[in-house]
Amino acid sequence: MECSDHKTTTTISSMNSSSSTFASTISTTPTSGLSPKSSILLSTPPMNIVLSPCAACKILRRRCVEKCVLAPYFPPTDPLKFTIAHRVFGASNIIKLLQELPEEQRVDAVNSMVYEANARIRDPVYGCAGAICQLQKQISELQAEFAKAQAEILNLKCQNSNLLALVCMEVSENSSSSSLLSSDHINDYENNNDNTSMFLEDNNLYGAWEPLWT
Repeated sequence: MECSDHKTTTTISSMNSSSSTFASTISTTPTSGLSPKSSILLSTPPMNIVLSPCAACKILRRRCVEKCVLAPYFPPTDPLKFTIAHRVFGASNIIKLLQELPEEQRVDAVNSMVYEANARIRDPVYGCAGAICQLQKQISELQAEFAKAQAEILNLKCQNSNLLALVCMEVSENSSSSSLLSSDHINDYENNNDNTSMFLEDNNLYGAWEPLWT
């Protein structure tokens, strides 16, 4: 028993000496060469960062990895977006399509898939083709109305030009008729003057011959 107690005492003393040596080593370690980040890491315990999985991984019930292809385009705050696209295209087709495209085109591709999936859910027969046909029909109707309006404008311009031509013709005719009337008046006035002078001359002759008859 005494031997065992002696061994225990020796072990405890050796452990205390080793712990004191470790503490002195840590205390005497120079910190001047350490960066601020390393000093913070030494002073604070590590923190566990918990990331919320994306909507796609949450719906598919799988682990969302760090470089998830679907995470940038299907955030956890909008699960309906992936639900609609997954219902029509499927998760494997969406992942395959995104992997084949460059990153700058993936946003447009996801938006197109969601739009097409919405159209397919609204119209299971035609989908986007039905919406495109309807828009093309509206465009053709608007083009026909535009052509009709242009034809009416051209017709009104022709009528306006014809009216201007008629007005010019009437003005020219009125000016010519007024000039003819003025010339006729002048001729009548001259004829009347000639008749008056002849009548006066006749009276003078009659007055000259009048004493001969008395």
